[in-house]
Amino acid sequence: MALIDPEICIAGREITEPTLSPDGLVIACVVAEAGVTGIRVFGVDGGSERLVTSVPQPAAGRGLGGGCLAWVDAGTSLLYAGRDGALWTAPVHRCGARRCVMAAGHGLAAPSATEAGDIAVVSRDDAEIWLIFVRAALPPMRLDLGEDDFVCDPRITAIDHGGGRVTLEVIWQAWNVPDMAWDHSVARRVSLEPLRSSDHPAGSWRVSERDEIRGSGAILQPQVIADGRVIAVRDDHGWLNLWCDEQPLIEESYEHAGPTWGPGLRSYALSPDASAVAFTRNENGFGRLCVVKLSTGEILEIARGVHGHLDWRGQHLVAIRTGAKTPTQVVSYRLGDGSEDLGSTGTSRRTHLIGPVVAWDAIELEEPELIEVPAAATTGTHTELLHARIYRAVPAQRRNAAIVWVHGGPTDQWLVTFMPRVAWLCSLGLDVVVVDPRGSTGHGRAYQQALRGGWGELDAEDTAALIAHYQVAAGIGPERTVIAGSSSGGLTVLSVLRHHGALVAGGIAISPVSDLWDLSARSHRYEAHYAHSLVGDPEDASDQDRYRHLSPVHHAAEIGGPLLIIHGEEDLVVPAQHSTTLAEQIAAAGGQVILHLFPGEGHGFRQIHHRLAEYRLVEGFINRILSADG
Repeated sequence: MALIDPEICIAGREITEPTLSPDGLVIACVVAEAGVTGIRVFGVDGGSERLVTSVPQPAAGRGLGGGCLAWVDAGTSLLYAGRDGALWTAPVHRCGARRCVMAAGHGLAAPSATEAGDIAVVSRDDAEIWLIFVRAALPPMRLDLGEDDFVCDPRITAIDHGGGRVTLEVIWQAWNVPDMAWDHSVARRVSLEPLRSSDHPAGSWRVSERDEIRGSGAILQPQVIADGRVIAVRDDHGWLNLWCDEQPLIEESYEHAGPTWGPGLRSYALSPDASAVAFTRNENGFGRLCVVKLSTGEILEIARGVHGHLDWRGQHLVAIRTGAKTPTQVVSYRLGDGSEDLGSTGTSRRTHLIGPVVAWDAIELEEPELIEVPAAATTGTHTELLHARIYRAVPAQRRNAAIVWVHGGPTDQWLVTFMPRVAWLCSLGLDVVVVDPRGSTGHGRAYQQALRGGWGELDAEDTAALIAHYQVAAGIGPERTVIAGSSSGGLTVLSVLRHHGALVAGGIAISPVSDLWDLSARSHRYEAHYAHSLVGDPEDASDQDRYRHLSPVHHAAEIGGPLLIIHGEEDLVVPAQHSTTLAEQIAAAGGQVILHLFPGEGHGFRQIHHRLAEYRLVEGFINRILSADG
């Protein structure tokens, strides 16, 4: 395989949130290309895609997150959250989006509508839940009581009780600081009944009952099904598994969802007849799509690959599908309506949209290898194994060198998805070792929670153990090893250089966390209390020394480098000034550091010329280190 050009790594389009129309015949999808984001529709059985609207642009999610789209008006229009924070309706068969009547018209996300599409729910500023009336000229109705700091992903279900009695069930995820959503969250449920009094306009509703579903850990993606039961993903028993009411629907040592970093996660989907649930399984970073029959608990394996944005209507299930060798794409599976004969005739898959450019079709990609290291290689760990995946260098270009990459979060994981950056690094002749230190998701609640109180220390310890294990197995020394990471992964990079610098020849830190004390005071609202669990209470005198001890900016003289730091000047998550101060202090202490700031960029780079520049900076830095070694 020839060297991969970075231009094809950043080209193509980003596709998220495929959503089926109520009749299951049309797919709507958010597509971002050449700086413009729009909503496109196409038939589930084929046909050309059409642009519905790109003005105003929808607030697209990233990766497997969404929180933007819902079908309304009996499947003739789409309700979507715009980048302007407002809610819009866009007719599918004619031009012109219109602003939805919504008194609380800012910071709106995660719309969910009834099957009829006349009533919807939406979150506002991650703090409020509102009921809105798509057709009727009725004012919106707030459903939450304001008792939670954060709310996410409301879902609405109309339940027909017979005899003309219909109720609405609305449910959402909620949590309070200092917890994050994955530490502890609850599901709040509201039942609504129609008001038939002459004192109220036709179509009015009232809250008739409130309920709270609370477990021992996190509850996410709750949904009320037609018979009143609640499906959700919970980790009460140690793994994020599907539950039905207060019992596990499936109990296994695999996770069925990732952490709530934003709205729109759809890692499972109920069949139209409510007899089965399609769900995603995380098998040590590798993905698999499965279906479980509710009556028997039988699990059918449908397809390999990481899947997300699941939606099941009519005879089809749609999803985003991706993998190490599978360019990110929108696919549909013909599964039937979920009846008990599911799987008796097999399933068929159709690919509708592909995100990456066609040039990838000519590039031979490989699956990574899973490695697991006994935790005895570290000190003070509370888990049996540490986890990583190795993407091998292209044999013809192999340089007997490696780059170890630490994901951000730290409550997150790099699933085995289509990752052009990794393929590009392999084409440079490098092994790419993707590590999951403590705090990573995908390995159960205990592993994810084991970082508490030790951010910047325990993750560095685990990463060092994984590096040492890899180097022995591969016969590659520290002088041929570079460590890299962004955001929280950047903190791990800095901490490895500080405490385990003899293991690597240098590091690359992109938008790195380096001043935990200042970050806890400045961080944006969603993460404002994140460090409380990962480090300690910054207001508690007994924890204040720990913030200083774990912050690289206070120990710059211990970071000798070589180190490349790249940061966006407009970063609202991790201030660029942190990197500027760190670089100045490392240089003053005689260390080797290169700082590059991108103007107009935030936490993650969006402008094409800056993204290309990042690739070139990384390549140049790696080449200098390896050339210095000879």
